[in-house]
Amino acid sequence: MERRPGEERDYGRIWALSDGRAGNARQAEALAAALSPQAEALHLDPHAPWRWAAPRLLPFAAHAFGSDYAARLRAAPDIAIGCGRQAALATRLAGQRGARTVQILDPRIDPRHWDLVVVPEHDALRGDNVLVARGSLHPVDDAWLAAARDAHPAIGALPGPRIAVLLGGDSRHGRFDVAAFHALADRLDAIVARGGGSLLLTGSRRTSPAVRAALRARYAGRAGCVWADDGDGANPYAGLLGWAERIVCSSDSVNMLSEACATRAPVFVFAPGPLDGPPQRFVDGLIADGRARPFGDALPAFDVTPLRETARIAAEVRARLFAMQ
Repeated sequence: MERRPGEERDYGRIWALSDGRAGNARQAEALAAALSPQAEALHLDPHAPWRWAAPRLLPFAAHAFGSDYAARLRAAPDIAIGCGRQAALATRLAGQRGARTVQILDPRIDPRHWDLVVVPEHDALRGDNVLVARGSLHPVDDAWLAAARDAHPAIGALPGPRIAVLLGGDSRHGRFDVAAFHALADRLDAIVARGGGSLLLTGSRRTSPAVRAALRARYAGRAGCVWADDGDGANPYAGLLGWAERIVCSSDSVNMLSEACATRAPVFVFAPGPLDGPPQRFVDGLIADGRARPFGDALPAFDVTPLRETARIAAEVRARLFAMQ
């Protein structure tokens, strides 16, 4: 992560707590790493009934995550950072042992159970101890992008402009199906036919098997890079962001849009249909302030300012937590 004044301070032991799901783990671990490169990541699996009751403290909740976590709590960290509802119980337990606690995403109960709560701007939760970020937290900054380029030199050798295409999937807010994929691909093919360049396409954990199959069938052997799942080898996602000169991202994924907008590449949002709720508000904000544009029939260059919220939120966490001393 990029360093800011004051980051040389020793913040003690830091845990990044999550249920191990990619989106939750990435946010907790990115914020923890922004505070200390020695932060420790813990992926937890709660037992019943706490799996359903988290983050509420039921009797014997100290054993919600098994004997290992209960034992670790005897020497609780200085700071516990969690993301997601399961981790919200784990951070509360650490807080009872003296840790300062930071919970990412709305825990759905009173935020005063934590020292700080971090929510995306498009969510409604607000309060005296609530920090508001644009989009999701992640590790993408200039150093991360440079490391990604070093790790994926072959992508940098492809003809430009290199167009990274980030495919999402169905969610409760909208759909991304095979028809949407082909509508996107038809326009991408026309753009490359007119202007040249390389398509670098990747699915995500929410991309459906049908869309993954369509991606392989249409582009295997003729795009610069195609990754549908682990069957295609190591995930080149970091390299795609590092080398992209344009990025096209489906509108359903706040996480991928947040990371795309942290690069220095123009971002274009493909909306296969209407979204509802928070993701649409996030997309509207990116377009309104010029960081992203709707995907159309061309991908023009435009000046961008990278959206780097993790460093800003980390600075606020430092200021707020250590003002409590």
